[in-house]
Amino acid sequence: MNDSIENYISLAEYAKMHGKESSTVRQKVLRGGFKTARKIGRNWMIDKNEPYVDERITSGKYVNWRDKYGKKK
Repeated sequence: MNDSIENYISLAEYAKMHGKESSTVRQKVLRGGFKTARKIGRNWMIDKNEPYVDERITSGKYVNWRDKYGKKK
């Protein structure tokens, strides 16, 4: 990705672009979920071209996993 400062936007703008809450994006930044996120002063900036990747498992693989591995009553 191009590391030019013109491509960077605030987290609030990034969250609005992707239809997410700014607090959700901030938490993902703090956990290291973005490659281009940079802290400039007290503000976080992120490349506007970085995709928002949702890494949750939505296949249903872990549905009822407690029944499989937990105690049966």
